[in-house]
Amino acid sequence: MLNRPCCRVTCSRPAVATLTYDYGDRMAVIGPLSVVADPHAYDLCQLHAERLKVPDGWTIIRPVPLGHDV
Repeated sequence: MLNRPCCRVTCSRPAVATLTYDYGDRMAVIGPLSVVADPHAYDLCQLHAERLKVPDGWTIIRPVPLGHDV
């Protein structure tokens, strides 16, 4: 099911990206919305995916620019 809402509280926009963390490597990965909801990942709307900030020393990986079809 691809009609999932953004996971941010009070946000009602549809999710377009899935965020996962690799704590060991201090990395956040934002990719296209996953086909299946994963309880260990976070679905984000375009606004929240673009505004995501990570702690100092962490890296954000964006394999595909948001708003583009894969």
